[in-house]
Amino acid sequence: MRYVIAIDQGTTSSRAIVFDHAGTVISVGQKEHAQLLPRAGWVEHDPREIWGNVREVIGQALSRASLTRHDIAAIGITNQRETTVVWDKTTGTPVYNAIVWQDTRTQPIVDRLALDGGVNRFAQTTGLPLSTYFAGTKIAWILENVEGTRERAEAGELLFGTTDTWVLWNLTGGVRGGVHVTDVTNASRTMFLDLQTLTWDDDILHAFNVPKSMLPEVRSSSEVYGTAHSSSLLREVPISGILGDQQAATFGQVAFEAGDAKNTYGTGNFLVFNTGTEIVRSEHGLLTTIAYKLGEGETHYALEGSIAVTGSLIQWLRDNLGIIGSAAEVEALSLTVDDNGGAYFVPAFSGLFAPHWRADARGALVGLTRFVNKGHIARAALESIAFQTREVLDAVNADSAVPLTELKVDGGATANDTMLQFQADILNVTVVRPVVGETTALGAAYAAGLAVGFWNDLDDLRANWHEDRRWEPEMDADVRDRLNRNWNKAVTKTLGWVDADVT
Repeated sequence: MRYVIAIDQGTTSSRAIVFDHAGTVISVGQKEHAQLLPRAGWVEHDPREIWGNVREVIGQALSRASLTRHDIAAIGITNQRETTVVWDKTTGTPVYNAIVWQDTRTQPIVDRLALDGGVNRFAQTTGLPLSTYFAGTKIAWILENVEGTRERAEAGELLFGTTDTWVLWNLTGGVRGGVHVTDVTNASRTMFLDLQTLTWDDDILHAFNVPKSMLPEVRSSSEVYGTAHSSSLLREVPISGILGDQQAATFGQVAFEAGDAKNTYGTGNFLVFNTGTEIVRSEHGLLTTIAYKLGEGETHYALEGSIAVTGSLIQWLRDNLGIIGSAAEVEALSLTVDDNGGAYFVPAFSGLFAPHWRADARGALVGLTRFVNKGHIARAALESIAFQTREVLDAVNADSAVPLTELKVDGGATANDTMLQFQADILNVTVVRPVVGETTALGAAYAAGLAVGFWNDLDDLRANWHEDRRWEPEMDADVRDRLNRNWNKAVTKTLGWVDADVT
């Protein structure tokens, strides 16, 4: 058995990636799923489409490398973390579409829960503020708004899972004995998990009015949960690793120790700073979360800065404005101008996440004059990715005893050299890109492979990491300060937009 396969169930697509022992990508299967937008602020996926796509991309990855299940040592799963699926455990039918992490419909539930203790009511236990971002309010919304679900849930007929759990349950047989499990990293994104005990908190569940019977069993990130069902192309292969996508990318970047960090550039941006076995409470708008737990080993924690809209802003330029034909064209368009022309784009399409946590914010393009053209708008969009990362890194440095001096990066947008140079400039730190950019899937593969002895230990994984390129800061300090000052002014223009009659 020479390979490990990772299933990466992401926000826009599902992928299966085969890795060898050196962490090299051998083959990839990928298929996008529909983004369902029934109302402003609502974002949904069809769980049945996702599962069908997962089955298809497994077949693609195996066939493109001329492999069978006999070549695969283990299966790892990584996923869009807070996206919520509720389904009937007898029929396997979802009771509603998956409610995606970007969805903001649950703000009234957040406001109601915050009346007693504010938005940090449960933060001491969970590490999270009350927010539409996390799975807890999404489950509550389904039970309150989908007819019959409350009664069925209380009768023990319904199951909840983030998409790792949905994929695992189906892959291990579904209604024919599927395993209902999640790992500690995904559990830590529900608002229900006690970070110290790694158990579901009964008092919080009572406050949300969510039956505990719906919730999956919480397990470590690296152990054998079950084997693929006989109906799968991977039948009898152990499924032995689960990590939420951002924790998986951190693991794939071999950021195993306190002080290690990475930034993933995907649909959104997610900077994760490993705090080791210590739970660090942020005072500057970051989330406290679980980084990983390997089998019976100690739990490792992290601070996370979550940014809702970065790569999806480039998709918005393509799909909504039509000023580029593909995401890859944004770099060339941005290079038709020398700078942003005074334009700043704050993409608060779902409010602002870290470090602001302002659900009342909405997107703004400011500083416009007649001089500004589509090249400037493209450049402002790219720069917004770097500016938002600067805000999060400032918060990390404020919370941490040791300032970050080097940032490992991964994700689709890291193919954009212009953006990465601006990122290094605006941060005034070195930015480093690895050879293998598929760090999210690689992290899930590593977790799975460790559990079955495919890799021996973390040193094996460290030996696989290799640098592709680094960017050093080149910008004058006064220019950096001016750009950041203008960005901060632009952010203030987005705040307070949503009120009682504006959504």
